[in-house]
Amino acid sequence: MRYLITNDDGIDAPGIRALARAASRFGEVFVVAPEVVHSGCGHRVTTDQPISVREHSPGWWAIGGTPADCTRVGLREIVADCDWVLAGVNAGANLGVDVFMSGTVAAVREAALLGKPGIAFSLYHASGGSFDWSFAEDAAARVIERVLSDATQVGQFWNVNLPDRSLVAAESVNGLPQLIDCPIGRQHLPVDFVSGGGKLTYRGVYHDRPRDSGDDVDVCFTGNVAVTRMSIW
Repeated sequence: MRYLITNDDGIDAPGIRALARAASRFGEVFVVAPEVVHSGCGHRVTTDQPISVREHSPGWWAIGGTPADCTRVGLREIVADCDWVLAGVNAGANLGVDVFMSGTVAAVREAALLGKPGIAFSLYHASGGSFDWSFAEDAAARVIERVLSDATQVGQFWNVNLPDRSLVAAESVNGLPQLIDCPIGRQHLPVDFVSGGGKLTYRGVYHDRPRDSGDDVDVCFTGNVAVTRMSIW
């Protein structure tokens, strides 16, 4: 298996290194990632100017564009014969309606548009917690192994949210969260602003977002891995 790996946190982000290590357990890895951070850029692509391509290190390329650009460049110019596109691991969850804003998710949605299956990985960060990238690597590897055994149809991709390790249930087996298939949450984040100095500043607490029993928000916030099959059609 050959894996094209990208993200929206930039090529030097610890999450992409965790994902590259996880994927290398199953095959050959090629990293094509943004030169700089593009968090929250959605499915924006570059068509009005040249896109820089720089070899960052052997097997790693830094792209002067968005995550969706990276998927396009990777599949057309660098590793056209890859089997899967993997994005992440994003520093922060991409749950529910976040999938429409996320550059991480857009990277694998672009892969689906180009006929390649993909998995977007994000790691939830609970209040007061920290990112445990070793935990994320192991959890991502479990997901890759599981998803590869499932039939993925043309136009489908996966959105996966890993829980904050501090939330994993004490009764879990060997401290490992369950992998739970679930739908994306349909409730929007509260949209509130604080006004001051002629400007508006977004205000919101991510963990307080509304959720429905069994949706991806609920699954991730209760300490398990939310695995959601999505489709572009």
